[in-house]
Amino acid sequence: MDDVGKSTQAEEKTMDKRNEELPGNLLVTPTTSHQEACRFVMMDHTAQLCLRIVLWLEGLASESLDLAKKVRGSHVGSYFPSSGVWHHTQRYLKKMSGDPAIVQHMDFDASTREVAQPILDDKKQDELLLEDIWTLLRAGRLEEACELCRSAGQPWRAASLCPFGGFDHFPSVEAMHKNGKMRTLQAFELESGIGHQWRLWRWASYCASEKIAEQDGGRYEMAVYASQSSNLRRLLPICTDWESACWAMAKSWLDVQVDSILAQFQQARLEGKQFGEDINGSSMQGLSSTASSENWPCHVLDQQPRDLPALLQKLHSSEVVHEAVSRACEEQHRQIEMNLMLGDMAHLLELLWAWISPSEDDQNILRPHGDPEMLRFGAHVVLVLRNLLDDDVKDAFKEKLTTVGDLILHMYAMYLFSKQHEELVGVYASQLARHLCVDLFIEMMELRLNSSMHVKYKLFLLGMEYLPFSSEDDSKACFEDILERVLLRSREMKPSKPVGKLSDVAEEHRLQSLQKAMVIQWLCFTPPSTIRDVEVISAKLLMRALMHSNTLFREFALISMWRVPKMPIGAHMLLSFLAEPLKQPNFDEDDASEDLHEFEDWREYYACDATYRNWLKFELENAAIAPAELSSEEKDRAAATALETLDSSLSLLLREGNPWLYVAHDRTYDPTEDMHIELHATAMLCLPSGECMLPDATSCTTLTSALYSSVSEDDVLKRQLRVNVAVSSSDNYCIEVALHCLAVNGDGLGLHEANDGGLLATVIAAGFKGELNRFQPGVTMEISRLDAWYSSEDGSFRSPANYIVKGLCRRCCLPELILRCMQVSVSLAETRDLKDHHNELIELVASSEYGILHLFSQHQLQEFLLFEREFSLYRMEVEEESVVDN
Repeated sequence: MDDVGKSTQAEEKTMDKRNEELPGNLLVTPTTSHQEACRFVMMDHTAQLCLRIVLWLEGLASESLDLAKKVRGSHVGSYFPSSGVWHHTQRYLKKMSGDPAIVQHMDFDASTREVAQPILDDKKQDELLLEDIWTLLRAGRLEEACELCRSAGQPWRAASLCPFGGFDHFPSVEAMHKNGKMRTLQAFELESGIGHQWRLWRWASYCASEKIAEQDGGRYEMAVYASQSSNLRRLLPICTDWESACWAMAKSWLDVQVDSILAQFQQARLEGKQFGEDINGSSMQGLSSTASSENWPCHVLDQQPRDLPALLQKLHSSEVVHEAVSRACEEQHRQIEMNLMLGDMAHLLELLWAWISPSEDDQNILRPHGDPEMLRFGAHVVLVLRNLLDDDVKDAFKEKLTTVGDLILHMYAMYLFSKQHEELVGVYASQLARHLCVDLFIEMMELRLNSSMHVKYKLFLLGMEYLPFSSEDDSKACFEDILERVLLRSREMKPSKPVGKLSDVAEEHRLQSLQKAMVIQWLCFTPPSTIRDVEVISAKLLMRALMHSNTLFREFALISMWRVPKMPIGAHMLLSFLAEPLKQPNFDEDDASEDLHEFEDWREYYACDATYRNWLKFELENAAIAPAELSSEEKDRAAATALETLDSSLSLLLREGNPWLYVAHDRTYDPTEDMHIELHATAMLCLPSGECMLPDATSCTTLTSALYSSVSEDDVLKRQLRVNVAVSSSDNYCIEVALHCLAVNGDGLGLHEANDGGLLATVIAAGFKGELNRFQPGVTMEISRLDAWYSSEDGSFRSPANYIVKGLCRRCCLPELILRCMQVSVSLAETRDLKDHHNELIELVASSEYGILHLFSQHQLQEFLLFEREFSLYRMEVEEESVVDN
């Protein structure tokens, strides 16, 4: 066991402890052969391994016998009394005795002495009896085998199986307890020498097996005595299955090792030397030095394996063992057993991975493949090895256990996940290397994103209970890292599916906001109360949810500028997820004041947006009905919703002391620093009809030029503005826009009092509003992802520049909100409802106090004036009608 065994030095340290395990109350002085055999097996690693193999295989055979008895009701050894006596032969001899092929006497040596056989029926009965004796010996049931011989009328055979007064000569501590103090054996060996009786009995068994074979006697009888003398040549032909052949070789080799050590002991006693200091290690050295032909036949010694690998090699050889045995060596479970016997865990792991790993044609190696039972076994082997092995195992095996073990655990975890056993995955996932554990959880969470809340909560509990929340060990994953990666991946661009219409592509990109929003639910679950620091973790989850939600709110706002009744479902899903967690009493608003204030701003904005879309829905429904058929209730409903829209929007626009998305106090850098700011956007070009415009190199170059022209040439030069537009590598329907410029005081450095996002927001806003010079008129940029950063001169990112994105949202959202209010005012004026809100809107745009006028583009100002003109015309009509009526 090169890779998983103890070192030689460690083995030597445990020798004394193993000696102490011998039952001291049963030790006799002078010692006996059985006592020394047990001591040797406990001290010698190879002999102990042989003993364990023998006990294991005998245990399996014994369990099989018990099962057969339970199922069939009958069992091996259930014979009528005296069934082993040759009754037919006895009757034959009484009548006649002239056939030389039939034995003339009834003693048990008659067949060998007279070279004759009993009557065929008696011979068959004998063979059945010996088959059962063999089966019992194979199962380690020596006492039952002897009792069977006695009950069958063959007590002499029982004596040949269990000599020396019937004690158990198997070299185990259990046998010592069973035998007690062996004074009889001690007396024998004081007279004849230690191990002498043992060798005589084994010689007699060997001669019996050879004689039976020469006379073509019973095959089971031959095997019984061959097993007691390590005569593999006569024993293996009867072993037609792998377990029997392996048991025969292991037991035979163990007995020969005991022979060798007893011979050494006797030699040392005769020479007056102290024995026991030089027997550590391989006992096969003794075979070559002391087990000469005087002690044991050389050809019997030659049959024995030199070591355990040689034993297993013999099992593969069809020249040595039965063909069925060599074929069985190719079976998976036999290969597992042989590797476990060798202790070659590195090769076992390689075998397991080879059996369960996907083929080379399969691109995804982390999907479950192969036999589920083999997957489970492999995963459990890895867990056991990792928990049992000491730190002093060889580095090569430790690396194998880490790399191959992780692959097996990962695959089994994915198998459990595919069978909806999410609650079982944590045991295996927690043992994986950091990157594999993170990847596994991300894949599971993404695949279950659209599942029920119950299923998702099971995954959440999995991470909370089996992983630390924050990083404690760089080699192990933490749940915080997993959640962060899930949030980042949720914002990555998903490739568009092939569709028939370009308008469907645009709609698909808008629907991706729903998938982005659903990720927030992972942060809104309540951690189990059993984990440590549950309140701190709950607060961290909620603060992270607020931060990410605000990022998504900004992106969702920029793609919901279309004046259509359809609601921005992603934004409203975020609001619904966070509604309950924000009510928790342990949430400290001071710790998340900035994020919470922005969240409240967005909640108010999307409330205004929802009210407007409800009004628009009613307007479109009413427009589809002939005016004469329109009921007063439908008119009143539209009017009430219009007034509600104006009230809520003006409440947001006219806030005092706390403007919407006020960001003047974003991260402040020293004006003397050489700092740059960058903005990166992934967007889709959309035509006024709503269809997607497929970008190419020409359109990207044209767009780059148009973005440059959105600001003055002086700004481009002074701020070192750089614009890069390219077709997205992940989705050919999208473009990647990168803007970079030098930070200056008031835009990147110091306070951001303008509150409009600065130069970069000015450039990109022209694209979002569809008002780029030198580009196709009306084409807008539908945002998919938007990030802004502070960066150093070398291009490395330092921190998020949220003021740019927030200012961009003010540039785009506030003018659109005011224009929507103007649209509603005009609609009310058409129904002769002239409220004073209209004047408030004009004052809001014109007043320098609110700083809104510069947020409008030229096209938006023109639209504003057109709405004002329409409102004025309706008002003039109302005034004229009033004059006429008077």
